[in-house]
Amino acid sequence: HVFTSHPRKPLHKPNCIVSTCSSKQTATMLKQAVQVGCAAVFGYGLFKTIETLGKRGTQLKHRVYARVGLLGNPSDGFNGRTISLSLENYYAEVTLTPARKVELIPNPECDPSQFDSLASFAERIKVHGYYGGVRLLQATLLRFYEVCSEQRIELPHRPFTLSYTTNIPKSAGLSGSSAIIYAGLKCLIEHHGITGRFRKVELPNIVLSVESALGITAGLQDRVIQVYEGVVYMDFAKKIMDTSGHGQYIEMDPSLLPDLYLLYCENPCDSGKMHNDVKQRWLKGDKEVIAGMKELADNTREAKKALEDHNHKAFADFIDRNFALRRKMFGDPALGALNIRMVEIATEVGAAAKFTGSGGASVVYCRGGEKQVAALRAACDKEGFVLEKIRVHRPGQ
Repeated sequence: HVFTSHPRKPLHKPNCIVSTCSSKQTATMLKQAVQVGCAAVFGYGLFKTIETLGKRGTQLKHRVYARVGLLGNPSDGFNGRTISLSLENYYAEVTLTPARKVELIPNPECDPSQFDSLASFAERIKVHGYYGGVRLLQATLLRFYEVCSEQRIELPHRPFTLSYTTNIPKSAGLSGSSAIIYAGLKCLIEHHGITGRFRKVELPNIVLSVESALGITAGLQDRVIQVYEGVVYMDFAKKIMDTSGHGQYIEMDPSLLPDLYLLYCENPCDSGKMHNDVKQRWLKGDKEVIAGMKELADNTREAKKALEDHNHKAFADFIDRNFALRRKMFGDPALGALNIRMVEIATEVGAAAKFTGSGGASVVYCRGGEKQVAALRAACDKEGFVLEKIRVHRPGQ
């Protein structure tokens, strides 16, 4: 159909279209309009109007940022405490477009289906693995539908396409998977007009259930910081979790943080592999793991106080202590030589460093200021590591 403005009725609403068509076309036109999320209104005369209902018939985009586990990880998966920040440098973005059918659109870079040669295909799989982001969107769609069914939320018929982009380094321990999932979930909730049906504190658990369904091993802090943004102190003590079903989340002032740097390797390992053995030991009551996780949790609580007191010297010591405890529990073979080197290259110039997640990237605080940053940058350039200043994404920005 060709839509034109009515000659005697200028439009004042930006989402309103006036259509001139024959009476035989009316039924088809209205049906198609409703299928893409529009309300069709027809009068008594030669013109028909279609007016979209707010954003329900329009394209939606949601961006979710990567995260840095500043202190405490991996104790968040063991009833511990963490401090995490929202990393504005990297993000995933999901776009929802109204359509006639539900369709998931692969990302050409993350979900390639064409290769120059068999050798290039093999290299791609060796570096990035078999999975892209489409499976994350598939699992998100299914879990969204299940949660709405469980809560007896009736969803209107509004088909759509979902596509995504991301610049988060893969397998770098920056929560790239949960960023795509939560961005997709935000699109689905808004598109179906049910934003008020979910409490903020519930959303991290929904995202976690998606990752669990896919067999992705991760702690609890990732989705919390991606929902809350900024800087958040989290307590996952068993008593708190058993009582409320989620942790206690305290938002902190980002200005309390000193200048921090992200250091990562461009060919990281699979971060999920590092949790497996320690988790089983913890479940079996291994005293060393239980004591180590408790010490990590206490270390985080004290680091929070150091930040609030502007004691950056103590804060740096807590960062180093965090990595030492992790290394003792997991062992060098589990951490991997490249990941260990990624921390040691920072400590060799006098900086404090630890993993942002479970390997592939580290967060660095340079005690010695700009001269130390310059020395670290030179060392990273020499060994092929990437170093950049961390920008915290504040809530509401």
